[in-house]
Amino acid sequence: MKLTSIDIFIVAVFLAATVGVGLWLSRRASKNIKTYFLAGNDIPWYFLGMSNASGMFDVSGTMIAVTWLFVYGLKSAWIPWLWPIWNQIFMMIFLAVWMRRSNVLTGAEWITFRFGNSLGSRLSHIVTTFFAIIIVIAFMAYFVEGIGKFAAQFLPWEISWSAGGISLSSEDTYALIIIGITTLYTMKGGFYSVVGTEVMQFVIMTIACIVVGFIAMNATTAEQIQAAVPAGWDRLWFGWELDLDWSQHIPAVDERIVDDGYTLFGFIFTLMLFKGIWASMAGPVPSYDMQRVLSTKTPRDAAKMFGLTPVVLMFPRYVMITGITVLALVYMDPAQLVDSASGALDLERVLPFAVSEYVTTGFKGLLLAGLLAAFMSTFAAFINAGSAYVVNDIYRRYVNDHADDHTYVRLGYAATATIVLVGLVFGLAGGNIQARTDWIVGLLYGSYVAANALKWIWWRFNGYGYFYGMVSGMLAVAVLPPVLDAMGYQLLAIEQFPLLLLVALTGSIAGCLLTSPDDEEVLKKFYRQTRPWGFWKPIHDKVIAENPQFAANKNFRRDAANIVVGIIWQMTLVVMPIFLVIRRMDGLAISAAVCAITSWILKRNWYDRLED
Repeated sequence: MKLTSIDIFIVAVFLAATVGVGLWLSRRASKNIKTYFLAGNDIPWYFLGMSNASGMFDVSGTMIAVTWLFVYGLKSAWIPWLWPIWNQIFMMIFLAVWMRRSNVLTGAEWITFRFGNSLGSRLSHIVTTFFAIIIVIAFMAYFVEGIGKFAAQFLPWEISWSAGGISLSSEDTYALIIIGITTLYTMKGGFYSVVGTEVMQFVIMTIACIVVGFIAMNATTAEQIQAAVPAGWDRLWFGWELDLDWSQHIPAVDERIVDDGYTLFGFIFTLMLFKGIWASMAGPVPSYDMQRVLSTKTPRDAAKMFGLTPVVLMFPRYVMITGITVLALVYMDPAQLVDSASGALDLERVLPFAVSEYVTTGFKGLLLAGLLAAFMSTFAAFINAGSAYVVNDIYRRYVNDHADDHTYVRLGYAATATIVLVGLVFGLAGGNIQARTDWIVGLLYGSYVAANALKWIWWRFNGYGYFYGMVSGMLAVAVLPPVLDAMGYQLLAIEQFPLLLLVALTGSIAGCLLTSPDDEEVLKKFYRQTRPWGFWKPIHDKVIAENPQFAANKNFRRDAANIVVGIIWQMTLVVMPIFLVIRRMDGLAISAAVCAITSWILKRNWYDRLED
């Protein structure tokens, strides 16, 4: 596709505005380490909620979501449970409040708040910092793959080159340019620039989403969509088997379903549910989600931020995802999706091809600006979070904790640039978005959840248990997949999750029980300040003995009920725009009614009872 001069002008104005806003806000970020990484806890929760939504609206994720909807139809609404997408609900209901009460700067620093200054705590701090940097680099590699593939389909210049034995395709070169621009304002402006530019980008993305949905609904009919898809494509519910037959439409899509491993969809769903509970209870991985929690003004604001995110993210995003998908289904020649080099069907090209062919001049530039905004906001959030760990949890803690503020900020610049360079190396190594998604959410997250779920709910869980749980989980990620392959077991990443969890749980519990409990004063402070529910009775009794007025958290049943209601509520925000764009008005009416009922329950049973 070749953009017109109008489209290129719109994109250029957007890029200039983004860099300008980011650099303008950099004056506020450079005061000290807290303003650079947390914006001085001075940003209103609703801006952080929009920023969080913008950070989750990435190009790679949007491309894979379009692919899933193209292949699996309404049933694709369940696939994001792999992450799981409803970890936002756990954060909204109780975890964000618990986390914000710590008043720390990073997730690794939170470890000291939980486990004290023992050797076990120091080891836990180191392994958390190490994991945080790995997760940032892994996500950057994922982003590089997506933005390069996306930009090469849109931008009009062939700019591949080679020098010194290094060859870069147009996809790689475009990725480098866009990442360079994003790194510039993020490195200079810190968290202020991240949030400020993300709010602006969020507005652009929302407008672009509505425009694409409008175009798709005017260019297609419900009958055209039905003719292009197999029976059952527009049904949300499923049995043990997926039961979608593409053989009469695009036979190669059936091969994609087999390759994805989703034929026995009921079995995969069971694993997603099992993993989701553990992963959500563990809280966010130490990246931008945690950073936004710690940057809110109060614990109550942290919860409200996560309550806003699904509202402003899900509906507009899925309007666009569905609009692009139906345009591709109705009008695209499947031959356009064949990779010329391998001859294989590359469904990750659906998004750029559909926008290229079926979105008109002007709107095309707006949409491209919106999707670039989606990439830049997510990428900026991750690299800012990663540099926070390098500066605060490595340099400040272990090298020099008496440096002046300007030294820490300048080191933040260097850390940001270094992390980007390392991420680029892994991103340019090749692969596809689906494979990177599977590895991150199925394997890397599997090493994280056991220790991080136990840390909230069990008083006896100590720093050594956390350290050995994390290390055993990460070693299992490195060792288990090749061992299973050598034994002839070709398991999906989600199918390996229970084994990874078992290894990590064993390491966590053994490391804990074979060592002494943590300092009682540390545990009492954590319990008093955080007020978690769970298995805290010995510590609770000691706190009550010292302060009979202390009120224990007895909200487990209410929180559990709100989580169930919240997951249903969030699911309606995903399926309503799909039903709307494909013109399934019966499904839209039912999901809207369920959304209204669950919203009312959450208002009464969650929002009205929030406290700091």
